[in-house]
Amino acid sequence: MPRFFPQFESRPTHDRHATNSPHIQQNGTRVWRQSICSAIGLTMLFVAKVTNADIPAPIDTRLFTMTDDPAGQLVDGVDRFLLRKLDQAKELRLQRWKQSYNKEASHQKFIATQRTQLAEILGIRSSRIPFDALVLINTTSTPALVTSNDSLRIERVRWPVLTDPDPLRTHLTSITGEGLLLTPTTPYKATVIAIPDADHTPEQLSGLTDGIPAQRQYARQLAEAGFRVIVPAIISRHTEARNGRAIMTDREFIYRSSFILGQHLIGYEIQKVLALVDMIHKPYVHETQPIGVIGYGEGGMLSMFAAALDPRISSAAVSGYFGPRERCWEEPLDRNVFSLLNNFGAAQLTAMIAPRPCVVETADVPQFRFSKSGGAPAALTSPQPAAIEQEARSARESGAQLRIINPDDRGFGSTEWIEQFADTLTDRPSDALAIEHTQLKKPIGLNELIEQRRLRQLEELDRHNQAMLRESPFVRKAYMSKLDTSSIQAFETSAEPYRESFRKDIIGHFDETLLLPNAHSRKLSETDHWTAYEIWLDVFPDVGAYGVLLLPKNLTRNERHPVVVCQHGLEGRPVDTFQNDHQAYHDYAAKLCEQGFITFAPQNIYIFTDRFRTLQRKANLLGKTLFSVIVPQHQQIVNWLKSQPYVDGDRIAFYGLSYGGKSAMRIPALVTDYCLSICSADFNEWVLKNASTRHRFSYVWTGEYEIFEWNLGRTFNYSEMAALICPRPFMVERGHFDGVGEDNWVAHEFAKVRHLYAAKLKIPERTEIEWFAGPHTINGNATFDFLHRHLNWK
Repeated sequence: MPRFFPQFESRPTHDRHATNSPHIQQNGTRVWRQSICSAIGLTMLFVAKVTNADIPAPIDTRLFTMTDDPAGQLVDGVDRFLLRKLDQAKELRLQRWKQSYNKEASHQKFIATQRTQLAEILGIRSSRIPFDALVLINTTSTPALVTSNDSLRIERVRWPVLTDPDPLRTHLTSITGEGLLLTPTTPYKATVIAIPDADHTPEQLSGLTDGIPAQRQYARQLAEAGFRVIVPAIISRHTEARNGRAIMTDREFIYRSSFILGQHLIGYEIQKVLALVDMIHKPYVHETQPIGVIGYGEGGMLSMFAAALDPRISSAAVSGYFGPRERCWEEPLDRNVFSLLNNFGAAQLTAMIAPRPCVVETADVPQFRFSKSGGAPAALTSPQPAAIEQEARSARESGAQLRIINPDDRGFGSTEWIEQFADTLTDRPSDALAIEHTQLKKPIGLNELIEQRRLRQLEELDRHNQAMLRESPFVRKAYMSKLDTSSIQAFETSAEPYRESFRKDIIGHFDETLLLPNAHSRKLSETDHWTAYEIWLDVFPDVGAYGVLLLPKNLTRNERHPVVVCQHGLEGRPVDTFQNDHQAYHDYAAKLCEQGFITFAPQNIYIFTDRFRTLQRKANLLGKTLFSVIVPQHQQIVNWLKSQPYVDGDRIAFYGLSYGGKSAMRIPALVTDYCLSICSADFNEWVLKNASTRHRFSYVWTGEYEIFEWNLGRTFNYSEMAALICPRPFMVERGHFDGVGEDNWVAHEFAKVRHLYAAKLKIPERTEIEWFAGPHTINGNATFDFLHRHLNWK
């Protein structure tokens, strides 16, 4: 895609030691040449050219000619940047794992550390409930025994997994596993946990209902070959409108509330599998039987993760999942694991299983494509054989003990795959495992029982998440307990570690050096009170910052003016803030400029629906977010503004509405050059708004599938983010009829902010909230007074 600023094309790389030029900047592996004019003169927008009214006019020898939409240019540039980072992450983790594998003395310690990290990002923190035996699901109307014959019994079973997170209710089981137990009538030498794909049921995998051909029913085949088999039910891809609004799968529904609470659907399901391992593996028994995990699709994913995490699992078999993960941002949202690809691709996960064997079947992935209103678009696509082979080669170089099975028809559940897996669990040769399919009676009424189980398992996880949500304020309070409020100075010092944690662990930070801004400008429009200029600044390679600067016409040479950065909301444009009286913004940037403030309206990257939402998906895999790019964009904007001769660099404020209000909570917390922040039409009990399945205003029900941020429930709600802005002035603008939340929850969260400022730090004048009888809009009344007062502007 051509750039609309031809001057932005990168210069050729140079040997920095082959020139004495002082204006060559090294940034990572790329070298960017900037002219003396760029480095010094053109980082300043204003020069000494004065009109008859003594008003400075922006002059730039490299005025740009727009040939494309700058918002589109921004989004596309960030996309290229993130795709490049994904490729780099693959190379970096491969190098790191190879180095560890070649250092035998420290390799096991390295693997133990990786297991801890993997458990953390999957939300596997809670201790499981110990138990000795499965519970048979018997009722007066339906016995546990589903069917049996001379060689096999199949029974419905349940087992405990996790307790209620409330410390006063930990005696109650909150999450259970359910499924089928297939027991051969002859003695068995190993137990297999056979995990189905999300589109399959334990009954299909066991031959009790239609849907999977007999030769692919790997749970039944292993049971008939003499293994005890447990088939857990996993959350399905059943799709429906949630609360009458966004259409999504069961899996995405649970993922949404889990993610912000620092939990994960994948983690919950692994806990169900590992609870079975706990039961089977008896440390007090001299000879514990081997334990194997096998699965296709989602079942293959869970088998790989479970075996990587738990060395008690003797071997794993994976089908329809192994392959490169760099494009898993295209897959269902419930596969989104924050920071996964920094350390774990398929190669690394199978290396964690070693020296235990992992049998990989290169079957096609399950057929799934989703693109409906509200849920995240998704598609499952089979990787090319060459890509699988390359990943397998990387796995072996990292120490994995792989056995690759290539079925002729690319279908899952090949006989060779099952036999190879069986060989890893027993000393009997595979030809002794000949499978003879016997007739199984298929009971009537199973479909109704399956549907009841689906709803039970779904509701259990939802209830557990809601219990986690209720507990989260206590977790956050303990997390923030090291803040020292004995004085403002002590508070600021103690807040710094939290700021760094917010930057690195929650928002995500790219270790990139800002480029020189290389400022470009062009006059956009003019009124009797102000002149508007488009501005472009370089940030990172492929990443820029664009916005519109409004200069009041009462500028004089002997006075530096404060600046208000006016941030638009979702799908917005800079012009929305200063022209045509947009119903949400009411030209507030222009009105502030008319009062003597310089205003700058940045174009943010939350625009173009799925085009920007996939940026969040790509960033999350690297432990990053949209704000990992937005924050350095704003740092560059502030750096540039502070260099301008008519700007008071100590008086630059942030004022954002809606998504701009989200920005007002996150950006000034990290860009400390902003001297105050105003959050309009967004401030909330933010964790509740993201995780609640009780409240109508929750994001669980809406199409903003990128909005969920990893682990905020255990770390930073809005009051904790405001603590990172404190002791700088902070204000909330809240319309009583704004549907983003409810007054009582807004007041509930703001009361914590007020308590910090007024009660603990004794600076009550630096925070306030304005309530007004209005909708989702800028009111521009008390907030304008707040700006005048704290920016010391007449």
